[in-house]
Amino acid sequence: MSVQVGVMLRGQYPMGADMAASAEELIEQAKMADRLGYASITKGSHYSTDSYQALQQFPVLARLSGEVKNARLNAGIVLLPLHKPLDIAEQLATIDILSNGRLIFGVGIGYREVEFKAFGTTMKERGKRATEALIAIKRLWSEDVVSMKGSHFELDEAVCWPKPIQKPNPPIWIGANADAALKRAVDHGDCWYINPHTTIETLVGQVETYRRMLDEAGKPFPVEFPMRREAFVAPTREEAIKLAGPFVSKKYAAYHSTGQSDQLPEGETLAGGFEELVGDRFLIGSPDDVAEQMIDINKRLGVNHIILSMEWAGMEKNVAMDCMQLMAEEVIPRVRQAT
Repeated sequence: MSVQVGVMLRGQYPMGADMAASAEELIEQAKMADRLGYASITKGSHYSTDSYQALQQFPVLARLSGEVKNARLNAGIVLLPLHKPLDIAEQLATIDILSNGRLIFGVGIGYREVEFKAFGTTMKERGKRATEALIAIKRLWSEDVVSMKGSHFELDEAVCWPKPIQKPNPPIWIGANADAALKRAVDHGDCWYINPHTTIETLVGQVETYRRMLDEAGKPFPVEFPMRREAFVAPTREEAIKLAGPFVSKKYAAYHSTGQSDQLPEGETLAGGFEELVGDRFLIGSPDDVAEQMIDINKRLGVNHIILSMEWAGMEKNVAMDCMQLMAEEVIPRVRQAT
């Protein structure tokens, strides 16, 4: 399949922002992305965000299910160890129904201590909890009655009605940073959802590890292979860096300070300034620059669904929307033609 391109709408805003107006802006951006032909719209999830205000994932996706007519809606990602599987199964089944079968279920295990403490769990438990919850959710979506005991829940003849529209379940994209976490994607997901932080050079080796794990499990390489990336396009590379650089730098300083670097493959870090990070990590530049990078990602990694984060907390709405439009009109057609 040719490369599909989606957009991530973070829904993160500065302290003091008018959140009712910001929510309307988010909906307007989502509808614009749909009109421009983006394949998917992604909303992520975090809790207790002290440097910005964030709209929550499930309510936003539920609202967008009625506003967005064509693009798929990606819950990308749900911090699964923080939740109970029956709740997530029923919430997401409802969103899949409201969107007429356009939901993607993105799964991650999280990395921020403040979130684990607030939900009464620990970093140590996250892998086990995520795996158990995935097994339970898939059973709840495919079986009429489920009995299963996990480390943090018990399903005693539990049911999930109604079921999702998509059968046997909405696509399950599993995020993984370290090689060890790839096994969860192989065993319990439809594909590995590649993170936005790791350099392409490191990812080349990780994709080979993923292929080997799939072969060992007797599973084919996924038909849809997604990745998220920070991106910004402007008429020139210099203008793109000027407009996006300060926001990306601030975002990645926050990632580093809250422990995201510790989750990356060996040798990778988010420490350092924008110039140190931009090289093999972000898609920022002119239309030619960004198209060439996206084509290279497809050829080197096999990725065929690239989800672009093109706005950050504090960026003016018109700047982000101009970028979305330029990306749709001048970059995506070139990428599709070449792939």
